[in-house]
Formats: sequence, structure tokens, C-alpha cells
Amino acid sequence: MDSVDLQLLALLRADARTSVATLAHKLGVSRGTVSNRITKLEDAGVIVGYTVRLKPDSQPQHISAWMSIAIEGNQTRQVIATLLGEPGIAALHDTNGRWDLLAELRSADLAELAAVLERVRLIKGIGATETSIHLQTYRMG
Repeated sequence: MDSVDLQLLALLRADARTSVATLAHKLGVSRGTVSNRITKLEDAGVIVGYTVRLKPDSQPQHISAWMSIAIEGNQTRQVIATLLGEPGIAALHDTNGRWDLLAELRSADLAELAAVLERVRLIKGIGATETSIHLQTYRMG
């Protein structure tokens, strides 16, 4: 990847619906170049999908929570592979400090959240977890 690819990825992260023409204009390259680079990034597995981000309060009936996860021994890759297959996990982050991973959880109700927590806690290689439920979001400025 070169600087144009990195700039393209940054623009797509900000708004994946930006038209190829707009991307080309912002990057100072042709539309064909942008289309080819996107295809190459998809084929190489750098871009693995596109999604919609919703504001946290747009689905009040859903429950969001964060689970801090400590991994036992040298089982990080196996644990991550298993967690990526868990439908209740919306995002998974590698961290430093006391916890090894931070998982963003989403569920329809408390019963579903409890089931997600139980499944995650039973994964081989997870030593400890701590979960916090998202109650409210405050905005700065």
C-alpha cells in the first residue's frame, strides 16, 4: 500500500458512501484509478466489508455493553478467532494494561445479553471478564 491507498482508506472510513468521482477528485487521481485500487484492496482482504454506523441512542430497545477480557497464557489468536464468530460481539479491540481485549456487545434484551456473556465466558483461554452496560452517551462540545 502506498500513500494514495492510505488516503483512500481514510476517506472511505470517514464515509464509505462517497462516490468514486468525489474520491478521485479529493485524491487527485482518475476515477478508474480509484475503482482499481478499491478492487485491489478488497481482493487483498484489506477492505473486508462496508457497514452502517448508527448513533448509540437510535435503537433504544437494544442493549450495548463492553466486556474487558483477560486471556490465559498464549491463546490470544484462538480466543480472537472464536470471539469473531460470536454474533453478540459488534466490535473487538486489542488493548494494553490489565485487560487483553475489549469487546463491544449488542443484544436485544437482558436475556440475550446474559446468553452472550455465558457463551463468551466458556471460551477456552479466557481467564477473566468484566462487563459494563452502556447507560447513556454524553457529547463534548
